[in-house]
Amino acid sequence: VMRLTKPTLFTNIPVTCEERDLPGNLFNQLMKDDPSTVKGAEALMLGEMLTLPQNFGNIFLGETFSSYISVHNDSNQVVKDILVKADLQTSSQRLNLSASSAAVAELKPDCCIDDVIHHEVKEIGTHILVCAVSYTTQTGEKMYFRKFFKFQVLKPLDVKTKFYNAETDEVFLEAQIQNITTSPMFMEKVSLEPSMMYNVAELNTVDTAGESESTFGSRTYLQPMDTRQYLYCLKPKQEFAEKAGVIKGVTVIGKLDIVWKTNLGERGRLQTSQLQRMAPGYGDVRLSLETIPDTVNLEEPFDITCKITNCSERTMDLVLEMCNTNSIHWCGVSGRQLGKLHPSSSLHLALTLLSSVQGLQSVSGLRLTDTFLKRTYEYDDIAQVCVVSSEVKES
Repeated sequence: VMRLTKPTLFTNIPVTCEERDLPGNLFNQLMKDDPSTVKGAEALMLGEMLTLPQNFGNIFLGETFSSYISVHNDSNQVVKDILVKADLQTSSQRLNLSASSAAVAELKPDCCIDDVIHHEVKEIGTHILVCAVSYTTQTGEKMYFRKFFKFQVLKPLDVKTKFYNAETDEVFLEAQIQNITTSPMFMEKVSLEPSMMYNVAELNTVDTAGESESTFGSRTYLQPMDTRQYLYCLKPKQEFAEKAGVIKGVTVIGKLDIVWKTNLGERGRLQTSQLQRMAPGYGDVRLSLETIPDTVNLEEPFDITCKITNCSERTMDLVLEMCNTNSIHWCGVSGRQLGKLHPSSSLHLALTLLSSVQGLQSVSGLRLTDTFLKRTYEYDDIAQVCVVSSEVKES
């Protein structure tokens, strides 16, 4: 049994000395005559030749394990009904990797039965390749033997995730991916496959001269022990947008799909399990701002639009009260009835304000009262607006 892996670049150890030393120019001439060195850069350790693998090497989760199996008849007799079986034993299951389960009719002396097996490694830990051969001798005696080949599967990447919940029902996912192998890897693809509730937008590119360019540059190599952050924005689909404000408990976001290449293009792929986040709690009533201007004039009215969502499991009869602050004044009638609001339903309110103080001012002072339970919900620091003098804005 021999593992099939890509060859590696040959490395030589350069031996040099100064011309005034005893060997003179002998070492330099020997390196120039060495066919494995790079012409014009003989002192570099990296050579031009490829060398075949001398040992099993490391195998990482997500890579494809390939192995060459050869059964050779060392005797001087013809054997019959040869059956070769290759199984891979992991900590949780036993997999049959044999390409064919049919027996070979006969095998003559000095002849071979060859087979190549492939398996995408999906578990970490100890793996045992079990090769079993059964055959029948010329005398009709049935023979059987097995060989075991043990190897370890290592973890190539360390993935950490962070969630940020926005007031607009958007979810930002930050994925930190670290290369914990001993060699650099080329990150071919890192994408997020969202769940059925969300649409995803990748925030890992910038527009340069009309073209989309990766924020990590044109060479997306990840050196050993280096970490890279990927950012994604998830928005609820239209059919789930109205329910986004009343989602409670744990929600499924999606899963990350990571594809990389290592030595001479060896490919690896990992998919995380379903990522979950704890949905933020909004209480019984949620108030969010739909529209608000960034900058307003001093002592001039401006309009905002609020959205009120009933997050409880009962119908509410709401009354809106508006309380002035030192800098923000509400325009309109306070204490007006908003009517009944059923569970998971929303309503929009257009309100008018006026600021008497310049600078960055906080919108506060909204009160919602449920007349059924006589319960009041207070909303302060809903948003901020920049208040400037009209003369400053015109200039």
